[in-house]
Amino acid sequence: MNTYFTDMHIHIGRDMYNKPVKITGAKTLTLTNILKESSRNKGIDLIGVIDCHAPAVQQEIKQLVAKGEAYELVDGGIRFEKATLLLGSEIEIYDENCHGPIHVLCYLPTLENMGYFSEWLTTKMKNITLSSQRYYGSAKELQYKVKELEGIFIPAHVFTPFKSLYGKGVKKSLTEVFDKDLIDGIELGLSSDTEMADQISELHQFTFVTNSDAHSLAKIGREYQEIYMEEPSFKEFYFALHHAYGRSIKQNFGMNPRLGKYHTTVCNHCLTELRTDVKQCPNCGSKTIIKGVFDRIQELKDIEVNDVSRPPYLYQVPLEYLPTLGPKTYGKLLERFQTEMNVIHHAPFEELLAVVSEKLAHAIIDMREGKLKVNAGGGGKYGTISPN
Repeated sequence: MNTYFTDMHIHIGRDMYNKPVKITGAKTLTLTNILKESSRNKGIDLIGVIDCHAPAVQQEIKQLVAKGEAYELVDGGIRFEKATLLLGSEIEIYDENCHGPIHVLCYLPTLENMGYFSEWLTTKMKNITLSSQRYYGSAKELQYKVKELEGIFIPAHVFTPFKSLYGKGVKKSLTEVFDKDLIDGIELGLSSDTEMADQISELHQFTFVTNSDAHSLAKIGREYQEIYMEEPSFKEFYFALHHAYGRSIKQNFGMNPRLGKYHTTVCNHCLTELRTDVKQCPNCGSKTIIKGVFDRIQELKDIEVNDVSRPPYLYQVPLEYLPTLGPKTYGKLLERFQTEMNVIHHAPFEELLAVVSEKLAHAIIDMREGKLKVNAGGGGKYGTISPN
């Protein structure tokens, strides 16, 4: 079967998670609402929640299992309705080999293994109840523990200027910090795509994942991948990352990198786009310059002709980016086409006209065909789109 996979954050201690459950108003970011949104509205079959090391999240999962609303799979993961939850944790590393903090994703197959991981993390963190907490230990020690617990290890959003592998974490190579043989995949992040990342030869051996670190319900599934697997489970996802037994990534779906928050180099104060050699913004005088992902990759690239075989990377624009598409219209589209994936990729123009205005129907088709004008983002501000 073909499976759609993405991941997301709950942010314990603030609002809590993502995805809309019918668009009847704002939804609390709880684990349960994320699973409902994934299963019922988004068309996501496999979703990684990267706060599962937190005791409160584990307790909510156990409550769902106790009520018979979810159950553990033999091959790893928690099944809820049509969606499978991958138990994940996003962790911040900043050991003696790092030049800046690095975020990584650790996925574990079972609640029991995640429980052991949490117990171990309490000796390495100041507050395990919060998201993306600083881990006090070496990167390789963390890799060894994840593998001891039969887990998956993936560096997260590897090019963003802050808290990422290539943003500031290393000068040139991932081997400065990690054991490359214990990396299962590379998460690209919103401001880069396959073609950009493959300019760095040491990444050629890894499978790329395009996941959306969503911080609101509407942003679930901004980026994801379609995967060849027998069923959505932890083991099948591991096989796909390693091209085992015919499993693999079929295609990556991601936003145009120019829509990402850090694609271009800009002044941190006024967001004026700048060259990388500029030390002071000519517009406002600020000396704080945020280097964009595009320019950072230009510094790192060591290959001009890329002959690596990759799955297709298809640009998409989430429906929320269309300026005239509000909550009521979104609800009507879901009622007619069941999931956002169907609207974005499959709904025929004539059928869209039965639900939305001709202008909006054209915008959805233009979005699907990559005809919308993209204005690049940078410095923490997302890019924007506008009709041609």
